[in-house]
Amino acid sequence: MDLEHKFCRFDADITVVEGTKIEGYASLFGTCDQGNDVVAPGAYAGSLRRLSNEGRAVRMLWQHDPSQPIGVWHEVHEDKRGLYVKGQLLDSVAKGREAAALVAAGAIDGLSIGYRTLRSSKNDKGQRLLTELELWEVSLVTFPMLPSARVAAKGESPETETWSRLAQVLEGARRNMAGG
Repeated sequence: MDLEHKFCRFDADITVVEGTKIEGYASLFGTCDQGNDVVAPGAYAGSLRRLSNEGRAVRMLWQHDPSQPIGVWHEVHEDKRGLYVKGQLLDSVAKGREAAALVAAGAIDGLSIGYRTLRSSKNDKGQRLLTELELWEVSLVTFPMLPSARVAAKGESPETETWSRLAQVLEGARRNMAGG
């Protein structure tokens, strides 16, 4: 079994507070991603229990690069919505400072999980239903696969943030096409 990655755009709201603290959802249950996969509730429970029992933690990486940890996840758990994460980017690490600046500027707005599939099946829609996963890491990424989890600045709602960023991107593209 190879390590797989599931990308999650921060539509489900990762919030950045005080420049380095982040929280939100890395995965949403019942949502089909661009790889035609759906994560079932409880898929992470066994893995999270094993990590806790072994005194280990889910890693926070930059773009899935194991040589570039950028922070720590203080809290990772399942709730009725999905896989919730809360942690801190390390400003004592150059890539952590860079990640915080890119998230704050809206240049990075994706989360991605690194995992190994332990159990899955096909559902009635032909999608792969992931029922048991071994979670290794949650990364900040440029291009997520699940377009339903996003970074938002403190006090912004996911809907406001999504439409605001979309408007900014479209305006930037319009300016570029118009020659400046």
